[in-house]
Amino acid sequence: MSQPDAAVAPTAPAVEQEPRRTRPFALLGSELALVFRRRRAWAMLGALALVPILIAVAVRLTTGGDSGGPAFLGDITNNGLFVSFTALTVSIPLFLPLTVGVVAGDTVAGEASHGTIRYLLVAPTGRLRFILVKYVGAVAFCLAATLVIVLVGAAIGAALFPIGPVTLLSGTQVDGWSYAGRALLLALYVTLSMLGLSAIGLFASSLTNVPVGAMASTVVLAGASQVLDQLPQLDWLHPFLFSHQWLGFGDLLRDPIAFDSFGSNALLQLGYVAVFGTLAYGRFATKDVLS
Repeated sequence: MSQPDAAVAPTAPAVEQEPRRTRPFALLGSELALVFRRRRAWAMLGALALVPILIAVAVRLTTGGDSGGPAFLGDITNNGLFVSFTALTVSIPLFLPLTVGVVAGDTVAGEASHGTIRYLLVAPTGRLRFILVKYVGAVAFCLAATLVIVLVGAAIGAALFPIGPVTLLSGTQVDGWSYAGRALLLALYVTLSMLGLSAIGLFASSLTNVPVGAMASTVVLAGASQVLDQLPQLDWLHPFLFSHQWLGFGDLLRDPIAFDSFGSNALLQLGYVAVFGTLAYGRFATKDVLS
């Protein structure tokens, strides 16, 4: 008599592992949240918002009748929309480079100082993607900073001064909506102007684990470039300085709009982005993130 067949233990059905869903913008969203969640970023944006407010209040309190002063003061008293243009002009040499230098200088060095790079580089992030996301975060802050100046300037200008047709640099008058479109172009121009400085800050940030050092070097280079741009003995060097086209947005306030300076500035800044972006990646690609 044959023995009964041995009981066969039931086998658990094979569980098919679903392919891991990659979220290409997850790291970017995390970086943007990190940039704009910090109190430091909001403090800098608040300080930039004070620039048009202080200009408008000062002009309102001190300018009356034929009191003289720079021409743009009379433009503000005649039309509050000029507050945005004046605030951008005042902010470009110092305030914007200062804030951009702080954010760009903290991109890589900030993560290194906190020891979080090794966790961020877990697959499938990769070092190239890490550098690109960090740079996009810095550029996003540049755009936010310029928009804060433009929007706050328009709001405080409308509150303290009359609003009407705007006389452009070419002598043509346009209505408020047309000027609003030009103001957005101004914001894009200024954001474009900060691309080269952001790339320099990214490179400086990849060289050190101390964020303050990268921030300081970036801001100092911004000031040095502007000083060199004022020396007539270095005329041959001026077209190659990343700050040379910072104040060249006058063509956007003419009728018709001329984009010559916009294109020249874009070419100059993209050159700096290509050079210093490549240097930043080359340095970071060989960086020991476990140290």
